[in-house]
Amino acid sequence: MTSIAHPRKAARTTTTATAAAGAVAATTAVRAGTGAGAGALAVLRVATGAVFLWAFLDKLFGLGYATKSASAWINGGSPTKGFLSRVAVGPFESTFHAIAGAWWADWLFMLGLLAIGLAVTAGIALRPAAAAGTLMMLLMWAAEWPLARFTSAGEPSMSTNPVIDYHVVYALALIAVALTTAGATRGLARWWATLPVVRDHTWLR
Repeated sequence: MTSIAHPRKAARTTTTATAAAGAVAATTAVRAGTGAGAGALAVLRVATGAVFLWAFLDKLFGLGYATKSASAWINGGSPTKGFLSRVAVGPFESTFHAIAGAWWADWLFMLGLLAIGLAVTAGIALRPAAAAGTLMMLLMWAAEWPLARFTSAGEPSMSTNPVIDYHVVYALALIAVALTTAGATRGLARWWATLPVVRDHTWLR
């Protein structure tokens, strides 16, 4: 005799199976390779995140490297004024001068450095971090405008490469770790992928 499953029991079983399958799929989607390649990507990820975190900490506390203590953000300094006010090349020179030191520019810049640095170092939200970081690097590239051989004052710009500078390299590193799911090695990507909001919105991975 053929047995007939209870409808409610069958529904609960189906729901549980679907949830479990979703969790497995999310974890599988961020599973990185093994061996030296995965380890190298993890090192690249952490190193790239550390670049952003260091920039944030130096500008916040004035650690005495790029930012002196007196110019620290916590001491009333502006994280954007020094860099943007000295822009002397490119078609956006006046635009960067106009926003140099603006409160909203300072907050966006610092929050961006912190969020990108934490996300990339931890290996979570690598896709939005890569998008935000690439945009930031593009704006900083435009500020330095390595295409120019001379400044607006006619002096040598000291550009070492008309296209590929360190901002482009950082952007490519961000894109690489995001596309290769480097957060799954020595990172929190697997845990991050199991969160319901991340499972439902894969762009948050």
